[in-house]
Amino acid sequence: MTVSLHNKTIFITGSSRGIGLAMGLRFARAGANVVITGKTTEPHAKLPGTIFTAAAEIDKAGGRGLAVNMDVRNDDEVKAAVEKAVSTFGGIDVLVNNASAISLTDTLGTSMKRYDLMHQVNVRGTYLVSQACLPHLLKASNPHILNNSPPLNMEARWFQNHVAYTMTKYGMSMCVLGMAEEFRERGVAVNALWPKTTIATAAIEHVVGGEEMMRCSRKPEIVADAAYHIITKPSRETTGHFFLDEDVLRREGVTDFSGYAVDPSRDLFPDFFI
Repeated sequence: MTVSLHNKTIFITGSSRGIGLAMGLRFARAGANVVITGKTTEPHAKLPGTIFTAAAEIDKAGGRGLAVNMDVRNDDEVKAAVEKAVSTFGGIDVLVNNASAISLTDTLGTSMKRYDLMHQVNVRGTYLVSQACLPHLLKASNPHILNNSPPLNMEARWFQNHVAYTMTKYGMSMCVLGMAEEFRERGVAVNALWPKTTIATAAIEHVVGGEEMMRCSRKPEIVADAAYHIITKPSRETTGHFFLDEDVLRREGVTDFSGYAVDPSRDLFPDFFI
């Protein structure tokens, strides 16, 4: 069973570009209202787009976009953004916790400023925005929370080279584990989605692997398509899962993934935690 997204309101953190924007555009093509949130209000020298250009793209794709300047670390800004979304569209049906900070540095190479940033954005931000949206999600007919976070795997190899980052991404996944059970009987689905390969985003290009890794990655649209299939499932039947994008699409009958590759001639680079 697929639940329509027409006139549903989807709140996405960190959605001015990359995976967040790709998700927003996918949902917009299904007729959704999409709340674009982020800190980029002016053009950036190295990063594409702003919250306003992203919202305009949502409109062109067939949805209704709302750009809201919001830092997930700021309690007041998060509450104001949620209130604006509700006053504009009448409620919130889906929350996507996509905003994330990354630093693949070892213990001695991670400054406490960077450590705090990752914990504030990834873990605290996910918890805060979920908490702010839940009163409205509880009123929705098919409410979903979807976190951009990996399956929980306590093998030491996922911690040894970047323990601080791993702690924060697993913190997001622990929110899934706990909130899915906490809100199971009240009908709010809480799931995680993670890519099987690296995804061609600004983080991959500028922080992780540069142009070479970009060529060995898939486009953000594969994650967006998988997210669409998750949030259009009945919430009471789809909760507490740690999904991988490719696995979701295979279950939907997709067999050819070549169109998602940045360079189909290159071997794909597996993502972290897989």
